[in-house]
This record gives sequence, C-alpha cells and structure tokens, in this order.
Amino acid sequence: MNIIKARVLTLEQKEKVLKLWNSEYPEKIVYTELSEFENYLDGLFDLKHLLLTDDLNQLMGWAFTFERECENWFGIIVNSKMHHKGFGTLLLNELKNESPVLNGWVIDHQNDVKQNKETYLSPIEFYLKNDFSVCKNIRIENDKMNAVKIRWERK
Repeated sequence: MNIIKARVLTLEQKEKVLKLWNSEYPEKIVYTELSEFENYLDGLFDLKHLLLTDDLNQLMGWAFTFERECENWFGIIVNSKMHHKGFGTLLLNELKNESPVLNGWVIDHQNDVKQNKETYLSPIEFYLKNDFSVCKNIRIENDKMNAVKIRWERK
C-alpha cells in the first residue's frame, strides 16, 4: 500500500474518491454528480488529502483534513474490503502526525443504509480504539446526517 499526499486532486483522483464515497457512506450523503462533490471540496478551507492506493494504483482509502471555524477537521473512508486490516489506523496516524487536534463527525447508530442497501455500520468503536473522545453533547442532526462530534488531541 502507498499513501499519496496531495493539496489538489486530479480529475481521475476525484472520480475515484467520489466512487469510494458513494459506495461506503450512507446513501443519504452520496453525490450523484461529480460537480456536486467538487462543490463540496471547493467549500473546504486549507484542504489536504491522503490517498491510500494498492500496487495497481487502485484507491483503497481517502483521508482529508480541512479548517472550519478555527478548528482542524477530518474525514476518512476506507474500502470495506480493507476493513480490520490496519489501513484506517494507518491513515489516521498520518493525519495525527500533521495536526495536534482532529475533529470529526461520526454516525453513532446503525439506522442508515449504503447505496447497495447494506447497513452502514457505525465506525465509532474504531475511533474510540484510536484514542478519540466522544463529545456527547455536540451533535449534528438534519435530513442528511445524525452524528456526534469526536475529537483527538495530541498528548
């Protein structure tokens, strides 16, 4: 596996990331058009990407950080075929090396489904294993997402 760091994604990389996003995240937050996804990325300040690729240059994971309201935020997606093999932790550790604090939203229930109609499994236990704390009183609840804020701080 290789990790590619980038400030800007190529068109091919965006297409691969969008495909990963749409296959792994709940169907309520998929993007039907590349332009919608590009608009999302364009709205993020100080965006940095990590692309996890295999030896055939297939995208297996994507992590990104950005600044929002003077805090460092992140997102991460790993191909479900690669779960429980340490690649999510590998990407998280790369993000942790770059920032003393990481904030994110995590879906903490099993009520959502992916586009393939499989249940979206909450990754909250993964984040707890990786030293994140749950900010139980800070939630985002709207028609697209019901999630709790998580936070990691370097000690």
